[in-house]
Amino acid sequence: MTVRTTYANGEPCWADLQTPDVAAAKEFYGRIFGWTYQDFPTPDGRSYAQAFVDGELVSTIAPQSPLQLEAGTAAKWNIYFSALDAADMLEEARHAGGTALFGPETVGDTGVLGFLAPPGGGTTGIWQPGTHYGSHLFNQPGALAWAELFTPETPAAVGFFQQLFGHEVTEYPQDDGGSYSTLLIDGSEVAGVVPADEGEQADWQVYFGVADVAGAAAAAQAAGGEVIVEPDEYPLDGSLATIRDAQGGVLNLIQVA
Repeated sequence: MTVRTTYANGEPCWADLQTPDVAAAKEFYGRIFGWTYQDFPTPDGRSYAQAFVDGELVSTIAPQSPLQLEAGTAAKWNIYFSALDAADMLEEARHAGGTALFGPETVGDTGVLGFLAPPGGGTTGIWQPGTHYGSHLFNQPGALAWAELFTPETPAAVGFFQQLFGHEVTEYPQDDGGSYSTLLIDGSEVAGVVPADEGEQADWQVYFGVADVAGAAAAAQAAGGEVIVEPDEYPLDGSLATIRDAQGGVLNLIQVA
């Protein structure tokens, strides 16, 4: 098991879940990933849970805001990119044609938080590390492994992230005439940008690694979730499945070694 201790500027470093039912989400994802938890109080008297794989921090399950609860908002997985300076990123987002949605907000000594969106939408977390730099594991079972932005404005979104982080870009032509774009840092692919289907709103798809994607999908169904995209009959490393928890949170699973 390789433990991460740092993430590059512009690299996805963290994913967390906001949910209307923290206890139910803990039970659900614990059965899929074997997560253990440590609970912490929130200022309003509720609690959130840090999730661990073999003692290494990999995610957080947090309660929704009162406004989200009142609106009946579905649970949602959020993705965060590591940033050298969150305030600078939020300011640059405006100049790059995007939107600064929230922040910067200092979160104790753990870091600085912000949210922005590229042209076309797709809420993107920004994390300036302090004592918390991101997931201790990456591309391993039970941990963040990949993220893709589905957007109706692919070229604009790619250009936006290039301007913010200096990403290199690789384009993969698709059979339908479109293109799958990957964002790279120092030659390594770190995230994807995908054309959204007509009428589909921009959104990030988050992927967590599993050792056995078929077994993980079956565990999700047994725990009361839904398998939206079934795994291959004979899955190999890189095989995918998509699940939805009982509170509406959608997560992709990818088989990793």
